Amino acid sequence: MKITHVSAECFPIAKVGGLADVVGALPKYQNEIGVESNVIMPFYKNAFTQNNTFEKVYKSEITLGGNQLDFTVLKLKNNSLGFDLFCIDIPQLLYKDYVYSSEDTERFLSFQMAVLDWFLTLENLPDIIHVHDHHTGLIPFMISQSFNYETLKNIPTVLTIHNAQYQGWFSHDKIHLIPQFDFSKIGLLDWDGSVNPLAAAIKCAWKVTTVSPSYMEELKQNANGLESLLSHESKKCQGILNGIDGKVWNPETDEYLAKKYRISTNTSGKKANKKWLCKEFHLDIKKPLFAFIGRLVGEKGADLFPAIFQKALQENTISILLLGSGNIEIEEKLASIPKENFNAFIGYDEKLAHIIYAGADFILMPSRVEPCGLNQMYALRYGTVPIVNAIGGLKDTIIDIENNGFGICHHGISVEKVTQAIAKATTFYSNKKEFARNSKKIMSIDHSWNTSAQEYVNLYKSLN
Repeated sequence: MKITHVSAECFPIAKVGGLADVVGALPKYQNEIGVESNVIMPFYKNAFTQNNTFEKVYKSEITLGGNQLDFTVLKLKNNSLGFDLFCIDIPQLLYKDYVYSSEDTERFLSFQMAVLDWFLTLENLPDIIHVHDHHTGLIPFMISQSFNYETLKNIPTVLTIHNAQYQGWFSHDKIHLIPQFDFSKIGLLDWDGSVNPLAAAIKCAWKVTTVSPSYMEELKQNANGLESLLSHESKKCQGILNGIDGKVWNPETDEYLAKKYRISTNTSGKKANKKWLCKEFHLDIKKPLFAFIGRLVGEKGADLFPAIFQKALQENTISILLLGSGNIEIEEKLASIPKENFNAFIGYDEKLAHIIYAGADFILMPSRVEPCGLNQMYALRYGTVPIVNAIGGLKDTIIDIENNGFGICHHGISVEKVTQAIAKATTFYSNKKEFARNSKKIMSIDHSWNTSAQEYVNLYKSLN
């Protein structure tokens, strides 16, 4: 069985969010269990493409709204990713130093068309085309409806929704950009008066998955306007929990850490990494360290962070460290918090992220929306206790200590609820023996891709 994943992001080539982590790991684990799996993505102008060598495997042109665009299919040489990587180079639109922009309708439509045009020339076609989010959501429609791609229409397509809040909407004025199709089928593209690539993919894909079972159910109630569509298509929908790459996220081998450790050396290992963090950010190592890693946006509950942090610091003897960026107003308010027991790194640093997972005592995830969440799984792998709002994948992966579990859960987002959870965590931390036992216990929880990769393979097999 041959699987091709088509995505706008893939770690370590280009990463904006969790989509990249999934697309960079799932194909690798599928190959390990004997399923040939590769990835096709745009060719961006970034550090990875500049520092690696690619070979040209195909060259042609597409027509986009009357304009001829040259494209080249490039394959990564000396591949150490665990899967074959192909990139579509369209210099006028895709070869940029950014992933997303205001021109994304044209950029990602041309990318998808180039992928399918290349497929038309292949003798060995994929058995399944697996598309990810709205950036590749028009592929199921074009395969099934565009006259150009009629010979591909029997290839099953699978859509994975990583975040339904973003749907790729564009005006009907641009519908002429899509390769010609039977105009009586325009309803497959339309949702609420706009062309909606994510809605089109939900309608046209053979199977639809989300990145956790709970998120699939939540989308039927809150999917930024797609609730009724997902409910209507529920028979072909399935939630499959994401995994994490245990080779990248492994405290025993993690080169970023101040000190590597395993379960048996958890106490000394975490202490060494906490010591590094506290020295770097002028925090007190004796106090429990709460951390946040992620985007400073409303979905993550970040608009409440300034009030949460100030209240929690006033009411508890703790330290807080933040790594992230996003909303400028939130960043400015965080900068005004006194630095005595608080510090922030505005931006992103991969090494620092790894050391925080290893050295923090708690990871905060008061998300309003969390389709799956990977941070809580990384935290568990490093023996760090997640504090989460019990939604989406957080609900599927974290059990509260009061229910014979290992994390801290709250229900709903407010300054009061999150600070109460922090107070509960502080009390838990004060029981040194139980806290240390729990930290070792959570390191043994398996959230690797092994199980999830097999679930996807089982889904693929059901389509053949």
